[in-house]
Amino acid sequence: MSGRDRAVRYDEGCLAANALNVVGDRWALLVVRELLLTSKRFRQIRAGLPGVTASVLSTRLAQLGEQGIVTHDPATGGYALTALGRTLRPVILALARFGAGHPDHDPRRFISPTSLMLSMTIMVDPPARRRPRLVGGFDLGTERFLQRLGGSRASDPLTVEVVADPAELDAAEFVLVGTGNSLAVAVYGPLPLADLMETGALVVRGDVVAAQSYVDRFRLPGPVSG
Repeated sequence: MSGRDRAVRYDEGCLAANALNVVGDRWALLVVRELLLTSKRFRQIRAGLPGVTASVLSTRLAQLGEQGIVTHDPATGGYALTALGRTLRPVILALARFGAGHPDHDPRRFISPTSLMLSMTIMVDPPARRRPRLVGGFDLGTERFLQRLGGSRASDPLTVEVVADPAELDAAEFVLVGTGNSLAVAVYGPLPLADLMETGALVVRGDVVAAQSYVDRFRLPGPVSG
């Protein structure tokens, strides 16, 4: 390991402690989050992490590269997760589930497009079984996603497949246009899409009824008490 800024260093044989020695520094796991769906250039990663400075992000990317978590292509300037880095996906999703059930969660704070898309893969409401499958588009300005909501069989729980940076959104039955925060309100909030459209909080292109049916399948859990 290099002598770069290492805020976390546990001298233990504990497997969890070893993992934290690799990805426990501030911003490290959030950098991984931003790369879980697609590779990105430096400025794109930083756009999803508005609280990080350029110098800290550079350091974290270098550290993650040294640990075999992130790879960098000098020709394109893109950063991507390695096979080892992609094994952190369930860790990120487990942390998201924990955060959703914690009373300190404040959805008014910045929500990156990638974090919203990842949250939707785990926040499908369990009663949303045996419903027609849908394909939805999400246009968040600098990032675009296609989601396929369905299951292998009609009786299976619904799953969400996310495609980042699709060549086109024509396959979608609708496209929601907005920011990470405004679309989070559309997906998880109590107001119908028609009301949000009237306020200008978001735009719905295509089938508004299908879009409403789609977002109705997602729900955040309430805070865990006790």
